[in-house]
Amino acid sequence: MTARKVLVLNGPNLGRLGSREPDVYGATTYADLVADCEKTGAELGLTVEVRQTDDESELVGWLHEAADHKYPVVLNPAAFTHYSYALRDACAQRTAPLIEIHISNPAAREEFRHTSVVAAVATGTIAGFGLNSYRLALRAITTLD
Repeated sequence: MTARKVLVLNGPNLGRLGSREPDVYGATTYADLVADCEKTGAELGLTVEVRQTDDESELVGWLHEAADHKYPVVLNPAAFTHYSYALRDACAQRTAPLIEIHISNPAAREEFRHTSVVAAVATGTIAGFGLNSYRLALRAITTLD
């Protein structure tokens, strides 16, 4: 039996993990995040493909791909969380579970981060657990249809 494919999609600035605001996002690099997601996925019987872009239209295209192929998605929309209605509309087209995740807890940060336009169309949201947010989301995917 083929492992279920899951897309782990990351928005702007996440490729700079390890050097970007380590007091908020930690010292783990993006390469470490990719390896950890792939390892966690394998342990859970999932095939995980991790992607990152700073380009809103590319992220929207990946969400369309996920909808077309019925791939579950773990999505860290980063700054797009708070204002991208294009991203929200792409998420609304999902055909499989979509878990919105955040490394930090947006509700405990600046006020402009308190609103997610994605949350209402996601299956669920996991935030504030550092890179464990990704592990928790992948685990959640295994329990959802």
